[in-house]
Amino acid sequence: MRTWPYPAIVAHRGGGKLAPENTLEGIDTGARFGLKMIEFDAKLSADDVVFLLHDDDVDRTSNGQGAAKSMTYAQLRALDAGAWFGKEFAGAHMPTLAEVRERCALLNMAANIEIKPCPGREVETGERVAREAARLWNDAEPEPLLSSFSYAALEAARDAAPTLPRGMLYERVPADWRAQTAALGCVSLHADHRSLDENLVREIKDAGLRVLAYTVNEPERARLIARWGVDAICTDRIDIIGADFLNDASK
Repeated sequence: MRTWPYPAIVAHRGGGKLAPENTLEGIDTGARFGLKMIEFDAKLSADDVVFLLHDDDVDRTSNGQGAAKSMTYAQLRALDAGAWFGKEFAGAHMPTLAEVRERCALLNMAANIEIKPCPGREVETGERVAREAARLWNDAEPEPLLSSFSYAALEAARDAAPTLPRGMLYERVPADWRAQTAALGCVSLHADHRSLDENLVREIKDAGLRVLAYTVNEPERARLIARWGVDAICTDRIDIIGADFLNDASK
């Protein structure tokens, strides 16, 4: 089994539920709460800039409207991506992957880059995100962990940057997870914690893969799946499931 250099607790979309998702302000919040690794979503603008956004459109997390894939990065950057969350975050923008790399280096944070392609752009998004990640994190330890729900995107990422570690993402773990993860050369399997049980975690680990569970927001559940052998827990509740949560015997 490949060495697993990543922390046990990962901040979902940068700052969990405490800051606007997929922003530099979110990453700063994760770091302020002591987290050592963040997860975030990367996709392409109309002019092929890799930037952070979860949804296919910008409506929910900005003051704009419309499909992200139809906007240039200049148009996307001009939107306010923080005021929807709270007035103290007004003026936050959707950062580029390059900006995120700079912030991760400054804060000494590891990264799980979820490749989140807009519809119809799976292959090109996987390729471009992986190439950018390989270039930007060229000298980083640990390397960024790439993941995606899209098999095609992760396959393209494998071909574009074969040395970067990869994890296949599932809402529900399919019967052919072994074949899929093997074909993609994955080091890990990432799954909705509700689709996991102790036996399945054991099977995944026995297959030589690490397990990342998302999005775990209840402390009791976090402790339980950690006992099952889950290697990393992605959480929104970085205020109660912090970096040292599993090491704190008093909890």
